[in-house]
Amino acid sequence: MRELIYVPIVHTAADMGSLLPAAKAEFLRKYGEREWKEHNKVIQSFWEGLRGRITGLNLDYAHTYLYQDGLPACGKEMDIVRELARQGNQNHRLLLWLVEQGATLVGTESPELLLAEYELMRNLLSATGGSRRQVDLQTYKGRAKELLSRRDEYIRHRIRDTLPENWKGLLFIGLMHRVEEGLPQDISVSYLIHRLPFRRAADVGQFLDEEET
Repeated sequence: MRELIYVPIVHTAADMGSLLPAAKAEFLRKYGEREWKEHNKVIQSFWEGLRGRITGLNLDYAHTYLYQDGLPACGKEMDIVRELARQGNQNHRLLLWLVEQGATLVGTESPELLLAEYELMRNLLSATGGSRRQVDLQTYKGRAKELLSRRDEYIRHRIRDTLPENWKGLLFIGLMHRVEEGLPQDISVSYLIHRLPFRRAADVGQFLDEEET
């Protein structure tokens, strides 16, 4: 039997990269400066406590695989993680620490699908004007749902094809994903955290996907 430990994550502002200015502006438009500050404070606390939760699992790191939301299967996974950790990314600092304990990092996502989602979000965030924005938002919702489904299917295949028998995998994955649905029956799924304490959506894609008010 193989085991997958599902670790729901929230993305920090630093994860947005070049999309951050537009993403922050969109968040502020909907929720305001006070909510932005509170949101980031809670996210910071979340990441500070996550390492302790994982340490408490008493994993055999030498038999643990790491799967990461947004990490392309490209042969340069460790380079990506090291660079993002160097930039202060909390998620990738944790991944790097786990690798140092002996865990194995696995490329998790389709580079092509990640690029398609990036372009979709960039185009939406750059849109201006009320009526145009409504049209763009509806287009985004349909396309984003399709891409998310295809990404989840790709991740399932990666886990199915790479996780060895009697090993454990840690899947760090955003709140909108449903990777656990449709995994092979020989992979048991457990959850590190069942409910996250966030009043607002953690991902730009999530708060864009809410109904406009």
